[in-house]
This record gives sequence, structure tokens and C-alpha cells, in this order.
Amino acid sequence: MCGRFSLDTDLDELFNRYRIKKNDLKFCSKDEIFPSEVVPVVTNNGENKLTLMKWGFSPSYSKSLLINARSETVDSKPTFKYSFLNRRCIIPATSYYEWEKVGAKKIKRRISPKGIDIFSIAGLYSSFEDDAGRKFEAFTILTTDAHENIKRIHERMPVILSIENEGIWLNNTYKDISRLKGMFKAFDGDYIVE
Repeated sequence: MCGRFSLDTDLDELFNRYRIKKNDLKFCSKDEIFPSEVVPVVTNNGENKLTLMKWGFSPSYSKSLLINARSETVDSKPTFKYSFLNRRCIIPATSYYEWEKVGAKKIKRRISPKGIDIFSIAGLYSSFEDDAGRKFEAFTILTTDAHENIKRIHERMPVILSIENEGIWLNNTYKDISRLKGMFKAFDGDYIVE
């Protein structure tokens, strides 16, 4: 589960980090991003592009937003299968949040891979229509079993891509399902937990 994340950096840093030509996109850094908010997402249709998208799939059969997708079943679930094969994206983040149960309380923890300023969460995107019939694009975050150092907080975590895998993930002509699903593991490294 990943119900909040942060992107407290500026657009110039994102353009540099993902080798994207600067454009007139507007976004202010955010310490806490909530489902349904609109944030920058990296896509690639020949070159990396930064696009604003809403967080949460809005399929007609569900009254609530689908903000996460289990990576283990993403290639078989009808809601996600097409996007997994054809509309993969990266959600840039500087940290994510989980709630740790401590006795009767739940404590919000801010988590990030140590030594990485901006990391890449694996995501999928698709097109939807709002109640007025206006089309918009939205993304969902892929999750996997949590790293050993994080399991005490929550059993799931977002899929964090290595830099080496980012290009493959964004290349939607790449269809090797076993190779793509091989990326769905906890990021191997140290974590900062606050």
C-alpha cells in the first residue's frame, strides 16, 4: 500500500533527472501528495516527457479510486493489463508514507531510499472520463512485498525502479513480461525512516 508520497523538488530538477526538454508545465513542490491530486509523471513515446496526471484510476465499476495495483497480478487483472503492456510510467518521488501500528496508535512514517534524492516509482496510466464527460489521464502505483527493513511498518511498499531499469520500464514497445515482472521487488538498499 502506498497512500501518500512527497515530491519536494522543483521542475528543473525533474527535467534534469529524467533528461526531459524543459516546457511550461506548472507544479509546486509538495511535502505530501494525496490520492486524486494532479502531479508530474514521466512517460515515453519516443522520448521522455513530463505530464500532469491525477493519482487514482477511476473505472466505472468502482466508487473509490484505485491508487495502487498489486504487481503480482498486474498482467492478469482486466483493469490493469492493457496499461501494463502499453502505458507504463514513472512517478517521481522524494519519499513515501506508511502508517506503523504501535500499540493502539498508528504513527505516520516518512520513508525514502538512503542517498537517492529523487526516486522512480513504477506506475501505470490510463484515460478516464469525469461525470461531465471530460477525458483525463490518471495513474496508479505498483506495490510489492516490503523490504525486510520496512516490514515492521507495513507489509507492502511501492515498486522503486533502479536507474538501470527506468528506460526499459518506460519503453512501451518492450513486451517481455517476465523481465518486466522481475523488476517488482523491494528496492535493495538502506532506507531512511522518520
